[in-house]
Amino acid sequence: MTGRAWAYGDDVNTDVIFPGKYTYTVTNINEFAKHALEDLDSDFAKQVKPDDVIVGGKNFGCGSSREQAAVCIKMSGVRAIVARSFARIFFRNCVNNGVLPIVCPDAVNAIKNGEEVTIDLDRNTVVTSHGAYAFPPLSPSVMAIIESGGLIPMLRRKLGTEHLPMPEMKFGGE
Repeated sequence: MTGRAWAYGDDVNTDVIFPGKYTYTVTNINEFAKHALEDLDSDFAKQVKPDDVIVGGKNFGCGSSREQAAVCIKMSGVRAIVARSFARIFFRNCVNNGVLPIVCPDAVNAIKNGEEVTIDLDRNTVVTSHGAYAFPPLSPSVMAIIESGGLIPMLRRKLGTEHLPMPEMKFGGE
C-alpha cells in the first residue's frame, strides 16, 4: 500500500484520535471519520485519502481503551500506522479492526509529513524517498486478522456467516 504520510509526535492519545466529546453522541461508525484527529490536525479528516499512512512517535494510542479511536482511523481509509511504539490496548484495537500497526522507529525518524510512503508486507519494509526500513513481522495469526479486514469479518468467514447481513454497528448510548 502506498499513500501520503500524516506525521505526528509522541503520546498521541485516543482522546485526540477520536475526541471524547463524541463518544456518546456519534454512534454510527460511518460518521467516525469526520472527527478523526480533529483536535490535533483540523485538515486530516477533510484531506485524508484511502491508503494514506499515519506516522506516530512513541506510545501512539495511549489513554483510554475506547475502540472508537481505531475505528475512526479505519473509516478514514487509513490501513496502516507506523510508530516508534504503541499503547498495548490501542495496538490490539487496531488489529481487531483491520488496521496494520507497524513498529519501525527508523522509518519514523526518516518520514516527513506529506511524503509518499509504501508499506511492503512481502519484505516487511517501510519504503520512503530516504530508503527502506525493516520492521519485525507480525505473527501469522495477527496478519490473518488484518488481511481479513478485522476480527469480526474473519470470524464471520470462518463461521460461514459472511453472506448474512451485518448488523448495524453502533457505539455509545443508543
